[in-house]
Amino acid sequence: MEFGKVSPEDLNQIDFTLPPDHPGTTALLKKQKKKTNPTIFVGCAKWGRPDWVGKIYPKKTKAGDFLEHYARQFNCIELNATFYRMPTRKQTSGWKSKVGDDFKFCPKFVDQITHIKRLKEVDELTDRFLEGISGFEKNLGPVFLMPHPGMGPKTLETLEAFIQSLPKDIELYTELRHKDWFGNPESFEAVFNMLERNHSGSIITDASGRRDCVHMRLTTPSAFIRFVGNGLHPTDYTRCEDWIQRMKAWADQGIDSMYFFMHQHEELHSPELCRYLIPKINAQLGTNIHVPQFVE
Repeated sequence: MEFGKVSPEDLNQIDFTLPPDHPGTTALLKKQKKKTNPTIFVGCAKWGRPDWVGKIYPKKTKAGDFLEHYARQFNCIELNATFYRMPTRKQTSGWKSKVGDDFKFCPKFVDQITHIKRLKEVDELTDRFLEGISGFEKNLGPVFLMPHPGMGPKTLETLEAFIQSLPKDIELYTELRHKDWFGNPESFEAVFNMLERNHSGSIITDASGRRDCVHMRLTTPSAFIRFVGNGLHPTDYTRCEDWIQRMKAWADQGIDSMYFFMHQHEELHSPELCRYLIPKINAQLGTNIHVPQFVE
């Protein structure tokens, strides 16, 4: 993942401190009446990693068996594969057959919808996409919408119209990247209020070079965090510690669910950071998330 990448020399100059919660987040969580333990999912962005063979996949594992072994280690996947190619029901049903009942696929809208057509005149494409991911059935988790990074505040109506066109039973999360959403307070409030009004979750992307995307504005009583590390740099670990404390604070306020997806600019090392993060989440939040086991 290249988004937000900076040079290694600049890492120690960045303030990675998590901002305080946006007032809208505080107000939203105050409305929570039940204070049950949240459901927490932790995973990576892809399972097709040959360099994980002999690491978290048994030695000599064949590519066709990668997903089965991935699902034994993690309880979810941020499915970027569906961004690059329109999924089919046959394909997603096949993937579903390789995982357990509690595993969640979190597919990303295909680029034909978000980047080529930029959410306009996409009814037929959207129907095909939704039919494709229906093969996941009960293993379908949140669906991930990333509008083209060039779509800024002038496209707010287009974004809202697309979100409103989707079936209401989809759990949707939206990631914004255009800098003008964050640089202008009026634009920020307009788009995040729109997401809250339409029951779309907001994605928080914690990347070194785009601290504006660490906006800490939840729009549903749930969180979808995309963490981008830097090859197990010391700051990766201190950043994880900060996130654990924020997740604990949200849990104490009654948040329903949290998804935490681990990225690296070189994905080779994502499992190591998950192995560091998950036991600490379990200890702080009283969960029992499986800790990835490495091949001896």
